[in-house]
Amino acid sequence: MSEMNSAAETAAPHRYTATMAADIEARWQDFWDAEGTYEAPNPSGDLAGDAAIAARPKKFIMDMFPYPSGAGLHVGHPLGYIATDVFARHQRMTGHNVLHTLGFDAFGLPAEQYAVQTGTHPRVSTEANMENMKVQLRRLGLGHDKRRSFATIDPEYYKWTQWIFLQIFNSWYDDEAKKARPIAELVEQFENGTREVPAVGDTAGSTRAWSELTAAERADVLGEYRLAYASDAPVNWCPGLGTVLANEEVTSDGRSERGNFPVFKAKLRQWNMRITAYADRLLDDLDALDWPEAIKLQQRNWIGRSEGARVDFQVGDSGAITVFTTRQDTLFGATYMVLAPEHDLVEKIVPDAWPAGTHEVWTGGHATPADAVAAYRKQAASKSDVERQAEAKDKTGVFTGAYATNPVSGEQVPVFIADYVLMGYGTGAIMAVPAHDTRDFAFARAFELPMRCVVQPSDERGTDPSTWDDAFASYEAKLVNSANGEISLDGLGVVEAKAKITAWLADRGIGEGTVNFRLRDWLFSRQRYWGEPFPIVYDEGGIAHSLPESMLPLELPEVDDYSPRTFDPDDADTQPETPLSRNEDWVNVTLDLGDGPKKYRRETNTMPNWAGSCWYELRYLDPHNSEKLVDPAIEQYWMGPRDGMPTGGVDLYVGGAEHAVLHLLYARFWSKVLFDLGHVSSAEPFHKLYNQGMIQAFVYRDARGIAVPAAEVEERDGGYWYEGEKVSRVLGKMGKSLKNAVTPDEICAEFGADTLRLYEMAMGPLDVSRPWDTRAVVGQYRLLQRLWRNIVDESTGEATVVDTPEADIDADTLRALHKAIDGVSQDMAAMRFNTAIAKVTELNNHLTKVGGPVARSVAERLVLLVAPLAPHIAEELWRKLGHTESVVHQDFPVADPEYVVDETVTCVVQIKGKVKARLEVSPAITDAELEALALGDEHVVAALGGAQIRKVIVRAPKLVNIVA
Repeated sequence: MSEMNSAAETAAPHRYTATMAADIEARWQDFWDAEGTYEAPNPSGDLAGDAAIAARPKKFIMDMFPYPSGAGLHVGHPLGYIATDVFARHQRMTGHNVLHTLGFDAFGLPAEQYAVQTGTHPRVSTEANMENMKVQLRRLGLGHDKRRSFATIDPEYYKWTQWIFLQIFNSWYDDEAKKARPIAELVEQFENGTREVPAVGDTAGSTRAWSELTAAERADVLGEYRLAYASDAPVNWCPGLGTVLANEEVTSDGRSERGNFPVFKAKLRQWNMRITAYADRLLDDLDALDWPEAIKLQQRNWIGRSEGARVDFQVGDSGAITVFTTRQDTLFGATYMVLAPEHDLVEKIVPDAWPAGTHEVWTGGHATPADAVAAYRKQAASKSDVERQAEAKDKTGVFTGAYATNPVSGEQVPVFIADYVLMGYGTGAIMAVPAHDTRDFAFARAFELPMRCVVQPSDERGTDPSTWDDAFASYEAKLVNSANGEISLDGLGVVEAKAKITAWLADRGIGEGTVNFRLRDWLFSRQRYWGEPFPIVYDEGGIAHSLPESMLPLELPEVDDYSPRTFDPDDADTQPETPLSRNEDWVNVTLDLGDGPKKYRRETNTMPNWAGSCWYELRYLDPHNSEKLVDPAIEQYWMGPRDGMPTGGVDLYVGGAEHAVLHLLYARFWSKVLFDLGHVSSAEPFHKLYNQGMIQAFVYRDARGIAVPAAEVEERDGGYWYEGEKVSRVLGKMGKSLKNAVTPDEICAEFGADTLRLYEMAMGPLDVSRPWDTRAVVGQYRLLQRLWRNIVDESTGEATVVDTPEADIDADTLRALHKAIDGVSQDMAAMRFNTAIAKVTELNNHLTKVGGPVARSVAERLVLLVAPLAPHIAEELWRKLGHTESVVHQDFPVADPEYVVDETVTCVVQIKGKVKARLEVSPAITDAELEALALGDEHVVAALGGAQIRKVIVRAPKLVNIVA
């Protein structure tokens, strides 16, 4: 390609080549930076600018935060960035004040893992990666407002991440008001007696006045309300990474999303976010968002709302087991219970010895219930939640030695522990109705437990479950065998039975109708170094205190050893050790938090890598504000609620569908808390979400299955060869590890950035994955060369256009021009960039075919059409056409409706369903005019041959059907 370019440059020194493209692109990128071309003015503050621009309709366009990887970008990464840039440019040209910028999500595991491997401090490697990515992104000609860029590792940024954490920590969710409120308001209610103080410690069943509680007791009470709280709870412990993980960070096969290490259940004290308080609002507000339905469905499924009842089963004097069930109508069929192995009640109910007559198969061969439970708990801890829920052929479990009372039948039912019940759903306990639940049926068969039919089967199986091959579950059948001396459900349908039994339970104080969610509280601690420190300290009594705002940011200290303590990935019997805990001078401090200097211990966990991306859209708005999270007027201007956007938010957010739950759910939660507390006007962060597809690449593997360099593979003899060996080829992801990555740098060097932009946008619909083919890039390169030749003399470099009046331009060219303008305008607004490019190509080809100098007014509008897609060449051509202002802020062309409509349309005339004539008619022709024209056509008259016409069906302007 370089030899071809050299020859071309000699023959035509001003031909558009890769060398010329590189020169044009570098010059205009420098110009844009120097002139602040893409700076979007705020309505006020330090980034206020041209008031006329700020008065325009605004558009806030965002890409999902990039992580600064050491490998840099491959051509798959910029797909979304180019798309948002094209869209943003078109919005500027259609009269909008457009905010488009980009920062870096720079905390997290990848940088830390790299640092541990190389001995390079994470900050050093991360900052180097960011600089490399900035160079790569700049080369693409992205129109970002660079004044607004930042990285999450900047202390002035994470000061506000810590500040938001403290707002959440110092808040509680008021179920009556359906919103978060400051914790101080809850304390005031406890103090003045308008809210009863919950029982604490050994005072269960009785309450005391708030003033009578100790500081530790008050902290315990408030911890049950705070939206950010620390608790001892089952967590996902990953020894291979040395940290705990949120449920969303564990893959479907029970391994870590990062590193693919085994994940185990362990009980540790960790920070959590009470996202479950917002479950209903997170569900309901999805309806107001312009998101792909598939993403909404994933969020709905993850939140997992289900209606049912809570029911108490008394266990002797040990208290009650509370279960959540969606089939409370089958309560009379509950013949045993199952607790999750981790359930707190297990230790309280286990007796010293097996009850008389205990079935041998229930004991697991252990001498005592305690031995059986301890052994089974250890076995269950080695399995992931996914493994535990899988439909295993053999059901496992063990009897606790305790019995509970079925509240409707009065029967004593045995209580088991089994790994198919999880603490992560409901209450961690189930009432088992084996006749009508598949898993319970299998468990009952394995442990020879009784079954009772309480739902009348609709098939021929009868009502004796001992003769059944499987459970019978139906919402259509009637209830049977479901009565006691006070209530009967017999003969009722499921809906009626549910309502009746729920009311009966509530009247007796042993149950109530309720809603349950699959969503669990968000585990917010990580035992790593490279993350935001918690702005929390503990006093000598172990009580957590928030740092005052004046002490923020709490900066991440420099440490000699920042590697986490990792363990054998398969060793579940390990405990995390945080890197920050080894820095004693930082951990142990004397602070004055308002009541005199005291000794405190800092929190040594760090926040998860999701924290910084939960609110970054707000920092883009007001990035230099050191006094507030964001100026309310600026936030209202860019993100406030408006027509069609009742919950406000970013106008367009583009990124991968893989963030359907993790990032998007967390960011929505933070937004709602900030909205409730009055810090922002937008209850949702992102109004419109668009998921771009993936650029894929062929992966070539040798006989061992190892990937070989794709660039060195030859295609011959109907196969693929690498170093003389035949290799296989499959379409997959693009990446360094698969040896099939193509960098934007090499494409820019060979063709130019504008060609790369056009190719990525022309590959297919933006939301569909598509394969990369370097050989096809040349097609868009040739489009730009033809565009250049239509306007510029390759010998002199001067524009060749002529000042032809519009009235003297030939009608075909005007029609081609205005059809292109109309089509491209619609495609740009709908992000159909591939079809927009096709229409530009069609117009450009028309001008090439017509030949001769192009009319200036046509050339100018062609350049304006191209400007959002290929901005560098557009700027250069705009300047050559005699303009001194940047093309970026020019008005996008508007189509003349007269030329958009076809001059004539082909009308088909049929007789008895067969085409007899084709007529060229006006698109505006009426049915009556078209009928008369068709009946008078000589071919139609001849075909009719004098036959009588029974009926004429006219569909102007395209069809006439004659029935003779």
